[in-house]
Amino acid sequence: MTTATLREKPVRDLAKLAKQQGVPGWHAMRKDQLIQALVRKAKAGRPAAAATSSGIVAARAAAGSKKNQPRVASKGRSSTDLKAGHTPKRSRPVVPASNAKALPNRRSASSRSRNESSRQAAITRRRAVISERIRAAQERLAREKSLVSRPEPSRKRAKLRDRAVLMVRGPHWLHAFWEVTQPSVRRVEAAMGQEWHAAKPVLRLLEVVSGAAGSPSERVVRDIEIHGGVKNWFIDVRNPLRCRVELGYRSRHGEFHSICRSNVVNVGMGSQGDTLDAHWGDIATNCDKIYAMSGGFSPEDHPQELQELFEERLQRPLGPPDSKNHSSLSEGLEQGEALGFPLEVEAEMIVYGITEKGAYLTIQGEPVDVEADGGFRVRVEMPNKRQVIPIMAQSATGLERQTVVLAVERNTKAMEPHLCEAEEV
Repeated sequence: MTTATLREKPVRDLAKLAKQQGVPGWHAMRKDQLIQALVRKAKAGRPAAAATSSGIVAARAAAGSKKNQPRVASKGRSSTDLKAGHTPKRSRPVVPASNAKALPNRRSASSRSRNESSRQAAITRRRAVISERIRAAQERLAREKSLVSRPEPSRKRAKLRDRAVLMVRGPHWLHAFWEVTQPSVRRVEAAMGQEWHAAKPVLRLLEVVSGAAGSPSERVVRDIEIHGGVKNWFIDVRNPLRCRVELGYRSRHGEFHSICRSNVVNVGMGSQGDTLDAHWGDIATNCDKIYAMSGGFSPEDHPQELQELFEERLQRPLGPPDSKNHSSLSEGLEQGEALGFPLEVEAEMIVYGITEKGAYLTIQGEPVDVEADGGFRVRVEMPNKRQVIPIMAQSATGLERQTVVLAVERNTKAMEPHLCEAEEV
């Protein structure tokens, strides 16, 4: 490798040669600098190569000459060296190139194995974390989808069964309650097959269009997507409706698989205020009215599951008492004994309305307070007779007066008592 041959090559090839030869700082050199560095590298490599090839020959020659020299000369300088004043150089042992490269290669192999093992351990840990996240997500989705009811702590001995009950909680609210067992959910899962993975738990509101007994006509009002872990749901309604609910699963194609159906209720626009308390302790204070609005006392459609639910939660029977439990008292009535069963009835009437703000109002000649918005409300006794109630209002300016006469009559009649038969209760 000469300077002339190097000048004929482009800078790219010279940089590649400098990189191969291990020239430091080759990437920042120009063409002349690269040529000079390569030439110096080549000159520095020639003696080393010559020493490597001739070292073994020189060593062998020195060993042979030492055998022929006297022992005294071997311990010190030779006579020729002493006369010339030269100091002989000691030859260094030559290490083969293969052995010199073996140690770094062995170290690099061990470092590569350590890096590979640490990389595999990191991959294993990452896969374990991902698997745990996937498992947790699957469990969460399963809990959200499952409608299986869990036994309540206060009712551990009570056996769960598939049932749905619908109650009227106000003029604009329905309260649905349900219990679902594990076998019912498994039957739906088997029936849906591959559609089960994308299925959604749904509470379907159905309007009972025809009131004919046997096979009433029903229309789907809407589907309400619910989630697992709950057993009751409030449904808002805005129009009078005769309806029921159906609990089940809906596939992504709209196919519905039912688990249980509720009783039929009538929702009317009454004057009762809305209430959203789901606790049975709050329902107990007004349970008879809620039970009646939900169709509990209806002779046409008496929902047995509704009555069972109310009696289980309130721990008392609903409706009139059973005469079979008081047979001794009924025998006394048959013999003509008077048991002194009292029943007294009184009545009141609420008169309310609205007038001008600041107006002066009297009912039967007595002043009545008028609210800030002009409304008024007063209780009036209703004796057992006919009465005329004049209501007079005068404007705040005193220039106008208006009178309304309210005529009411109360006619109370007490019927003769009689003994209740078993079929009348």
